[in-house]
Amino acid sequence: MFLLRVFVDVTPNNEFDAHPIDVLLSEAAKQHQAWREQSATSSTLLQAVAEYRRRYKRHPPPHFDKWYEYASSRHSLVIDDFDTMYDDLLPFWAFEPQYLRARTRELLSDTWNEVAEVTVRSGKAEIGEKMAPTHRWMVEGAIAMMSSFIEHLPDMDLALNINDESRVAIPHADLKKYRDVGMNTGQSTEKKDNTWSVNRAQSWEASNDPTRTFEDHSFTNTFYNYGSISCPPESPARQRHIWDPRTLCTSCFSPHSIGPFIRNWTLSASPCHQPDLINLHGFYLSPAAFKSAHEPLPVFSQSKAHGYADLLYPSPWNYMDKVRYDPSPSEDVGDTAHPDLPFAEKRNTLFWRGATSEGLSVVGTWKGMTRQRLVHLANNHTSRIPVLLPDFDKQSKQKYQFMSSKAISSHPYLQNTTMNISVVDKIVRCGDTDCPIQEAEFGLASPIEFQEHWQYRYLMDVDGAGFSGRFLPFLQSRSLVFKAALFREWYDARLTAWQHFVPIDLRLHGLWSTLAYFGGGGKDGDGTAGRVKEGETIANQGKEWAGKVLRKEDMEIYFFRLLLEWGRLTDDRRDEIGFELP
Repeated sequence: MFLLRVFVDVTPNNEFDAHPIDVLLSEAAKQHQAWREQSATSSTLLQAVAEYRRRYKRHPPPHFDKWYEYASSRHSLVIDDFDTMYDDLLPFWAFEPQYLRARTRELLSDTWNEVAEVTVRSGKAEIGEKMAPTHRWMVEGAIAMMSSFIEHLPDMDLALNINDESRVAIPHADLKKYRDVGMNTGQSTEKKDNTWSVNRAQSWEASNDPTRTFEDHSFTNTFYNYGSISCPPESPARQRHIWDPRTLCTSCFSPHSIGPFIRNWTLSASPCHQPDLINLHGFYLSPAAFKSAHEPLPVFSQSKAHGYADLLYPSPWNYMDKVRYDPSPSEDVGDTAHPDLPFAEKRNTLFWRGATSEGLSVVGTWKGMTRQRLVHLANNHTSRIPVLLPDFDKQSKQKYQFMSSKAISSHPYLQNTTMNISVVDKIVRCGDTDCPIQEAEFGLASPIEFQEHWQYRYLMDVDGAGFSGRFLPFLQSRSLVFKAALFREWYDARLTAWQHFVPIDLRLHGLWSTLAYFGGGGKDGDGTAGRVKEGETIANQGKEWAGKVLRKEDMEIYFFRLLLEWGRLTDDRRDEIGFELP
């Protein structure tokens, strides 16, 4: 049986005067405006330094003036809010620079650790000698991202995670201790020196012996030993075990939702109140590559699940345009033309094509994986699920109606609203009988050109073993992005759910109701009575905002500041150095 849950939130008559999404759209607009106002209060270097000290209780790192000039000259809308970066780095302030350098070199000492080496010396970056050719593009992308500011960086070594999966999960008590120490470190008010130590190159001594710094727990359930280990001991994830995955855990999603609709996108990523996540994602169920540690290892990753202590940096995948938003000109016609049509002219369809790459399945664990559950829900789901729809007898009311997938697609309000969701090409990451069983269950669709996505109004984005590399190109389009994700990236704080994209819970229990809200039609099913304009507004807001704060320039600006911070953390004189205005 598939691990598909359903939800119904009823009044005595199972009726609602207003749709919950109306409330969420209003809240999102206010949240985004508030975040935007506080993210760039500074318009001068003097103000930026003062705001940095107010927020983070220490001086900015050396060459902060160079960073400010770099960010300002590239018209960055975000100058002050780098809280994600601060939170990532905070535990490492509890450790001496020598420790951080030594652990970095240990990580790089053995290719088994599956991290790539970048060395910065005298304003030049090079790839380590032991680089696996399969991931060379990733490191080249990171170096390309550094190229326009590398002259301002100190000598340093970086350990870049070449796996999709997160790597460092620190137990709650230890993590709290490190963060507490970090908050009280480096806060000296004494005058600072705006230069790096002169002997930094010699301080990055290579480890003499290969060291395996991780434990390999690939193909095993990682939730209790890693996924929830950073949660408080009293949290549901540490106290409760979900023995029956077929039963919906309403208390697991209620803290971050209104009914089946996500209200707090940030909180929805936390496993601490969601013990049922153990059965809802391949990363927890059976990751294909999971070499991990409970120690504070300085690993730079492109994404991470909530609670992990990897250091987030902008993804070379996006920076190098491994998947690109590149529609045909609107005047092009023919089978090879793929223009990004105006929203109202697109097909009223939620579209997804992808692979079964979330985790490895050998004993039926695929039935809990998000991607497989998505395909099943769209195509083969036979049990009845609740869908929030207008009550035709009371047009101002909303009412849950229980229907199978087949009944949903034939309902008058939804008959012109479709899901086109399939696995592409072949079943991957499976063993024994799980491969043919999945192929029989899902069938397979042919691969498509990426630019074909733009013909659809609604694009489903689901992460896999790590972040989804398609989200940013989707966001740049005129289509509305529906996003279900466990992993978070460097830019997450910059985006507001319901303002720039539509959040979908990993349980998928609100997916049909969400699609009905935007894409449903009136009694005649003409597709005009749904919230098409609201959907188009969110799509346009997402596209416009991505063009302002998720540019390649913004990736460089974030990485520049991160590496200045990392340079200070690993400098033996870190309590003496920093930026001060004359």
